[in-house]
Amino acid sequence: MGAWLGVVSAEHVRRAVGLGIGQIGHGKRVGLARMHAGDTLIYYSPVDRMGDKVPLQQFTAIGTIADDEIWQADEGDFKPFRRRVNYLPATPVGLADVRGRLLLTAGPNWGYRLRLGHIPLDAQDVAVLREAMTG
Repeated sequence: MGAWLGVVSAEHVRRAVGLGIGQIGHGKRVGLARMHAGDTLIYYSPVDRMGDKVPLQQFTAIGTIADDEIWQADEGDFKPFRRRVNYLPATPVGLADVRGRLLLTAGPNWGYRLRLGHIPLDAQDVAVLREAMTG
């Protein structure tokens, strides 16, 4: 099973959790197509709302990709691709609280990778974040 980090505002994460869906990269299909049923998806939210200047820097949700179906939603002018996700009951965790235990943050310029919006996660990081968020 794989594991993925999606970089999404907390406001959008709350909506995704409420709907039981996953959406990556402003609704693009390519990131979702890299995931498979049973993979872990963890969201990191640099801000609460898109455009905010005040950093949030929290891991905000964790779940498992439910199946291999990708579909396109219709929200008028916005037609994002989505997948079903089974979210775990979780409490957001600040980056500062786990940073020293993550391989993700161990290298120089690690934050630059987050700009991609969707990156693979190491199993050790998944274990650290799962424990911190669902402990």
